[in-house]
Amino acid sequence: MTAPTAPRAADAGAGVPPRRGPVDLPGPEGDNSIAREPLWYAYGAGDDAPEAPPWTWVPQPPPDTHVPPPPPRGGGPRRALPLGTHDRLAALPYPAPSPGGGRGRGAAEPVEDRLGRALVTAFGPQRREPENPYNDHRPYASPRCLFPVHAFVDGGAGMPWRLLEPDRHALTGAPAAPARNVVLTGRYTTVPPAYQWFRGSLIAIELGFVLRALSLGLELFDVPARLRLPGPDAHALLSALELDDAWAWSLPFVVELEGGGVPARETGFVPAPPAHLTRTDPALAELIRVNREQTYDGAPAPLTTAVPAGLGPSATVPDWAELLWRRHSGRMPRALHGMSGRRRNLPAEALDSAARWLSVPPPGPELGTAFATLTVTAVVQGVEGRTDGVHRLRDGAASLLRADATAPERIEEQYGYGVSPVNGCGIRDAPLTVFLSVRTRELFERLGTAGWGAVQHAAGWAAHGLCLSAAASGLFARPVRAFKEIPTQRVLGLDPDEMIVLSVVVGVPQDTGGALLDLRL
Repeated sequence: MTAPTAPRAADAGAGVPPRRGPVDLPGPEGDNSIAREPLWYAYGAGDDAPEAPPWTWVPQPPPDTHVPPPPPRGGGPRRALPLGTHDRLAALPYPAPSPGGGRGRGAAEPVEDRLGRALVTAFGPQRREPENPYNDHRPYASPRCLFPVHAFVDGGAGMPWRLLEPDRHALTGAPAAPARNVVLTGRYTTVPPAYQWFRGSLIAIELGFVLRALSLGLELFDVPARLRLPGPDAHALLSALELDDAWAWSLPFVVELEGGGVPARETGFVPAPPAHLTRTDPALAELIRVNREQTYDGAPAPLTTAVPAGLGPSATVPDWAELLWRRHSGRMPRALHGMSGRRRNLPAEALDSAARWLSVPPPGPELGTAFATLTVTAVVQGVEGRTDGVHRLRDGAASLLRADATAPERIEEQYGYGVSPVNGCGIRDAPLTVFLSVRTRELFERLGTAGWGAVQHAAGWAAHGLCLSAAASGLFARPVRAFKEIPTQRVLGLDPDEMIVLSVVVGVPQDTGGALLDLRL
């Protein structure tokens, strides 16, 4: 369906139903946000008393037993991506890529090479950590390092789309003409079935991560582009990617370069899930159905900037290559899971930088509208000049909501993966834990049901910016969603009708002493 823009509930005129009062969605006290996800969707769509789907609490195999499907479209000729991108990034000072404050260098290179460097900047493996159970490490976060979102690059008129293979540093397929379009789409079956309906949100959030990472790469290498969100004919483009399991992929984003633009198609089959899916994996069948509703009628929107204005120099990061190298999610030693951290006071600049990175909207009116509905709440401790407690981050600044020195410890108690013999958890020591929340009823009033995907994309875009901000401040940033939602709402002072879309734990890393094998080219 299309997504007409409606006014805010507070500004609505006749014919727009007012937002109802706060409700406690069904589910046991303290139920985690993943299980409540389909309830939030139903509530946003107008159901005041949604019932949990029967499969919500059906036992699932442990995530570690899941075997992802093989890489798509293996084999065929490959074209190597340009070498030396790391050296180019190392020559771009952070935060201004050039002394004059311009965006990037190397404009004399052909646009095909600059696009290749942008792809390496966004997707290229940074390193391998032999002690890390999840490898390899890219410039953006991904659930369980599965990287379910893939990029496809056109091969010219009438030629097959080429698959970006970051680990091979190559594009699969022979081009007939310079590329003018990049497609981003996520494969739901890559994520373990234990995540049930939340697999849809994980893909949508990662699309937001990837969109900002690619926007940054294009910006640094002077490649103008625009974003086209899925339209009513997006299923035709999905089928054109020639995937054996096209039904299992999200509707594609198209990043159009100068002269680009994938023409609308009047024909094209709709990739339909297999008939048995509603019986064998009803959650997957339902999330795919919802994804096919996430379409828009808007025109392509220019990519503006992924970087906030007015950033000061970093004490630890001299250039963009070092920034991407330093981004991580909190290392643990000896192949243990989770995140490790330590208590340390931070300068005020670390919080100020985070607020500025979180204030940059994603491109286009639809994602921008969804971004505007997000509320950013942070638990802060040990930051110079700031009171320990709960803060609101808005318009590039932080303001105190409530002094509470116990908040970090109390939210760690609501995290699903606490300290254990095999897992680390540094939330109570983290100087900053950020929560992105939304009132789904208001969201749907403004964007229709397509707002569901749009706000997930916007949250991913914001969270990736926070990850880059943390790297610039010498910190780690770990996007998470495993908080018990109801008690976490109470710690933060959120209303019961505010859904937590995503959280990011920003902490002070510990030196685990493990090896870091450089994979940059």
